[in-house]
Amino acid sequence: MKFNLKNILKILLYCFAFIGFSFVAVFIAMQFGWLNVKGSVSERNSYFNLNNKIKKENVTQPADTSVWASSDEWKLMREVFTRDQAMIKKAGIDAGISPRLIISGVMGEQFRFMTNRRESFKQYFEPMKILASLSKFSFGIAGLKPETVKLVEEHLKDEKSTFYLGKEMEHVADYSDRIGSDSERMTRITDVKNPYYPYLYVGLFMRQVMAQWKNAGYDIDNRPEIISTLYNLGFNRSIPKADAQAGGAPIDINGTTYTFGDLGYEFYYSNELTDVFPL
Repeated sequence: MKFNLKNILKILLYCFAFIGFSFVAVFIAMQFGWLNVKGSVSERNSYFNLNNKIKKENVTQPADTSVWASSDEWKLMREVFTRDQAMIKKAGIDAGISPRLIISGVMGEQFRFMTNRRESFKQYFEPMKILASLSKFSFGIAGLKPETVKLVEEHLKDEKSTFYLGKEMEHVADYSDRIGSDSERMTRITDVKNPYYPYLYVGLFMRQVMAQWKNAGYDIDNRPEIISTLYNLGFNRSIPKADAQAGGAPIDINGTTYTFGDLGYEFYYSNELTDVFPL
């Protein structure tokens, strides 16, 4: 009886050890992205690794062959971004970043929302010539989370943060009393009549992750696919590394699946809106 019980205990011990090992293995795989499903990491990595000559010479690629560029959703966005150009350019100057990068973040959120709510797009957003304002887990035209915006503001002040942008940027998002409340923060990112702050926070987020990666020895200033991906994933998924790849949430546009990184790259190096926002 003792012998059998001992064997049973050994078997149970081995089972628990195996289960524990499996959990650890899955956790490690998730951290390194080995379990990413189709669409979460771009399958077109060779497309994003164009030779440096193209990027250095700022040779733009025509967008008329891209499905997203001929979509009704983009036609609306193009009109609104042109209308908002003064605010987008000011946000770019204040954040110290290209307006085209700001747009690459906003357009991903808009495409994701509009393509998932096609009926609302056709009945409301397209006729009214306005961008969608998200109102559930993310808010406003840029799909910002209040907690993310609060982190952006904190990074501006924290000299010890790897996201810190320097003394000259510390007050760029100040409130009248220097301390913003949650309600003030929400008002800023959901104001559809004056969307300057949504554009600004997108630019600041992007500048901060660019600074983080540069501090770690990786320059992604000319990697719009990585910057757009990080905007979609958030601060906690921004882990500097040498083999960064485009990815983010998959977005289906007229039968073609893109990721945030795809859209950010294709727009940034396209001819779209170059008359208003030069590369």
